[in-house]
Amino acid sequence: MGLFNNIKFFVLCHGMLQLAQLLVSGYLKGSITTIEKRYGFSSQKSGLLAAFNEVGNTVLIVFVSFFGSRVHRPRCIGIGAMIASVGVFLIALPHFISEPYTYTDFNSNTRGNSSGLCQSLSSFPKEESNQTCNQEKTDSHLGVYPILLLGQLLLGIGGVPIQPFGISYIDDYAEKRNSPFYLGILFAITVIGPAFGYMMSSVLLRFYVDVDKMSSGVNNLKNDDPRWVGAWWLGFLMAATLLLLTSLPYLFFPRKMSREEIIEAPVEPSIEKMMEDKKPKTDEEVSLTEFLKSFPKIVMRTLRNPIYLLVVLAQVNLAAMVAGLATFMGKFIERQFAQTASFSNLMMGGLNIPSAMLGIMAGGVILRKLGLTVKSSAAMCTVAVFVSIMFAIPLLFIGCPTQRVSGINYNIYSQQCSNACSCSDEAFNPVCGSDGVEFRSPCHAGCKALIFKEKVLNYTECECVAPFGSPGFALPRPCENDCKKRLIPFMILSSITCFVASLSHTTSFMMILRTVTPQDKSFALGIQFMLFRVLAFLPAPVLYGRAIDTACILWGKKCNKITSCHYYDLDLFRHRFLGLQIFFIFGGFVCFFLSFMVLRRTNSTQEPNAKMNNQTKSERPQEMKDAKQIMINLNEHCNTQKILRE
Repeated sequence: MGLFNNIKFFVLCHGMLQLAQLLVSGYLKGSITTIEKRYGFSSQKSGLLAAFNEVGNTVLIVFVSFFGSRVHRPRCIGIGAMIASVGVFLIALPHFISEPYTYTDFNSNTRGNSSGLCQSLSSFPKEESNQTCNQEKTDSHLGVYPILLLGQLLLGIGGVPIQPFGISYIDDYAEKRNSPFYLGILFAITVIGPAFGYMMSSVLLRFYVDVDKMSSGVNNLKNDDPRWVGAWWLGFLMAATLLLLTSLPYLFFPRKMSREEIIEAPVEPSIEKMMEDKKPKTDEEVSLTEFLKSFPKIVMRTLRNPIYLLVVLAQVNLAAMVAGLATFMGKFIERQFAQTASFSNLMMGGLNIPSAMLGIMAGGVILRKLGLTVKSSAAMCTVAVFVSIMFAIPLLFIGCPTQRVSGINYNIYSQQCSNACSCSDEAFNPVCGSDGVEFRSPCHAGCKALIFKEKVLNYTECECVAPFGSPGFALPRPCENDCKKRLIPFMILSSITCFVASLSHTTSFMMILRTVTPQDKSFALGIQFMLFRVLAFLPAPVLYGRAIDTACILWGKKCNKITSCHYYDLDLFRHRFLGLQIFFIFGGFVCFFLSFMVLRRTNSTQEPNAKMNNQTKSERPQEMKDAKQIMINLNEHCNTQKILRE
């Protein structure tokens, strides 16, 4: 099996596996608001779901760092990827065990054309609501949310060995000059993978959720309708299949591979290589209990380094900002600028992520070209994050208030008008009245008739639309706002913010590598990633989700249970969501600035000592030079006198 003894083939397989793994990550974040709408989750619940894969990851990462060189690494990667693929299949499972998606005025029979209108008799709506309640009971009994959490947990557990084992395996068996190139390819994929996930969700969410069940009434709903739910499950099936297929080659790679060599003139083995061969395997002798006992001591020793601690805290702040934005930025664009979920994900995958990737690359180029010291790296990070704050603040003011919605934020007493219609509190089918006011359903607008031609074209005889004149009409869609025009400046500013903030990414990593002792380097990076998960990737989406939930002004209801939010106070949504973003960026700025001040202080205290040492070393040579110069001048003077005498 010569192919499986080739490190280049391993890099190719690992690149494909990481792409599949991160495709799932991006796709989940792109479709989280659709899942939220389909099963009636709050934003806090969907934030917890998005972050739950980090639970398994955080618990097992310590053991992975211990068992690193003691196990068959390729086989562990393959088995882990298979567990992750099972988790992704589980995430798609609720679609197949749930009843078809139903929404207000879902036309499942011929008499459905008149559903949702203002009617004096309430027998039909009650009958319909009882039917949906029975379906909802079956959904709740099946436990959709626990299944999704279990899938995310397995995805996190399966993903634990993929990156650390893969990177260490490549570093062990790749030629030293090729190793950075191979790792660079893998790090590039870590950014490209989520972007592909967002793009895939943008395409698949244009298909109706029950496209496989061929439900009736689908033709009456378009993807720009607020009740629309896309085929969220389809991408998980595709990604899980890809994950499973890319895991199979790992079962055939050897535990140890012959090291890659470049054909060149034969050279004697270097001292470094001989030392590597003779080096005793001390790691093998350390037992798991000894490792766990020494773990807190090493953690405390690493965290006592002030520069390391400040830089990691700065990175944690920025990581928390990224985690929240990646989960809910699509929802923000969708709500704030009245866009579809599909288009919002296209903006995320096509603009924000590529701009962050360019920022990371540009930061690496600047670091390499200028050859920055640790102190100048801290200054660069401080300036970059400060400039990103300046670009982020205007985002707070680019948006629109919530459109006028009757009975919610406009004409609060309009419910008296629709009381005679016996409208259901659970009804949600937004219509735009001829007076420019939105109603949550034709019934709430007091509409008694409709113009129907294959689909609803117009609602007429709407008594609540024009209460002081003749009855008005209502269009079967939400009222439009002018915010669509503001999307372009918003996306440009947010992309610049992402680009400038990302300049600090590579530079801050190099600061960590340069400020910790060589023997603690790998462990310091391990602690850093663990802190990322515990302090940023786990709590941030839940915190963002909670902030978004507090901006809700009308919660949906089904069977007297609260579901996802129908209407937000958009000003409050924008200020809290983007306010959190600025809060975390400012936290990063403070930590980077403090690290710069600490480095400046240590440099200033070291400089006098260094100057004294330099003076003592340089004084004698200077004195010798002066003495030499005096002797030369005397000789020249004597020679000139001699010549004159002659």
